[in-house]
Amino acid sequence: MGFFDNLGKKASEAYGATAKKTGELAKEAKLRMKINENKSDINELYTEIGKKVYEKYVKEESFNMRYIEDECSKIDILSSEIESCLTSILELKNKKLCPKCFAEIDAGAVFCPKCGAKQDDVEVKEAEIVENDENNSEIENP
Repeated sequence: MGFFDNLGKKASEAYGATAKKTGELAKEAKLRMKINENKSDINELYTEIGKKVYEKYVKEESFNMRYIEDECSKIDILSSEIESCLTSILELKNKKLCPKCFAEIDAGAVFCPKCGAKQDDVEVKEAEIVENDENNSEIENP
C-alpha cells in the first residue's frame, strides 16, 4: 500500500501546484484585462479633450480650462491604476523592474542581468488583512 499512498501524495502535490499556478494565471489575466480597459478609457478621454478643444477653436470661443483639468485628473487616476496592476502582475511572477533599465528581473536579484545595475535591498513584509468591521474600515497589521 506504500506505493499507492506515495502515488496519491505526489498526485495531490501536483494538483495543488497546478491549482496554484492556474489561480495565478487567472489573476494575471484579470489584471491585464483591467489594464486594457483603462488604456481604452484613457484613449476615449484623449479623444474627448481633443474634440472639445477643436470645437471651441472652430467656433472661436474660449474654453474652460477646468474641463481639461478634470479630464486630465481622470487620466492620472487611470494611469495610476495601470501602474498598480503592472506591479501586482510582477509580484505574482516574483519579479521586479530594474530601476535603471526597467527590465523585468527576479525579485531577489542583486544585479540586473541586462544592465548590471546593483539592485536596492528591499525588505518585503507581508501584511495581514483583517475582515472589515461594522464601520467598513480595513485594518492592516505588518
